[in-house]
Amino acid sequence: MEILHRDDLPLGGFAGVRERRLIMDAKLYREGTEPGTWPGLESLVYLADARFVPKGRTGLHRHHDIDVISVMVEGRISHAGSLEHGQEMKADDVQVQRAGEEGFAHDEINPDDGENRMLQLWALPESTGGPAAYKFYRPRRGGLTRVYGGRENQDETFSSHTLIEIGLLDAGQGISVKGPFLAYVSRGKGICNGEAVTDGDLVRGEDLAFDASDDAQLIVVHTMG
Repeated sequence: MEILHRDDLPLGGFAGVRERRLIMDAKLYREGTEPGTWPGLESLVYLADARFVPKGRTGLHRHHDIDVISVMVEGRISHAGSLEHGQEMKADDVQVQRAGEEGFAHDEINPDDGENRMLQLWALPESTGGPAAYKFYRPRRGGLTRVYGGRENQDETFSSHTLIEIGLLDAGQGISVKGPFLAYVSRGKGICNGEAVTDGDLVRGEDLAFDASDDAQLIVVHTMG
């Protein structure tokens, strides 16, 4: 098992966003990956941990042929753009935007006078083309909630062999996943495969066993069996 510590990476950003990038996969960035970042897993090609300055915003921008997964950690976001304009996200909420061939434009805005925190993940769709689409989730506490991936014959999530799940655990609760995984601890701390991990640790390995020692939020990426 390997651990990448977020705070060992440089702080960058744009517009009203200050972020550290942890995953920049060569499938998307080719030779443009930044030193210290990791490749993703299967379709996952990007992960950034971002803080918005007070009243900060990303600015309106477009995406094509990418799936964008946004996970709130702290504070609120006001979502604007061509998909579900006006949707508000608060801590633990997740939105997933599928660009398709049509593409979408969005601007994520911090409406408050304090900082907030949001994770953004990008995944490459397994088939190109089609319209843009939007899904919204409020993950349940006490386990894993799938927000991306799954078979084509369901509509709860956008289909993919790459699965992205959100864990919201109270102290003393645990989760497990078989096979290769990436797991990012975004709040709290715990024991992952026998090693102590905390907020800002990205872990990769085979067969995940995580037990929360504090209330925790984590993002787990793995594949369909």
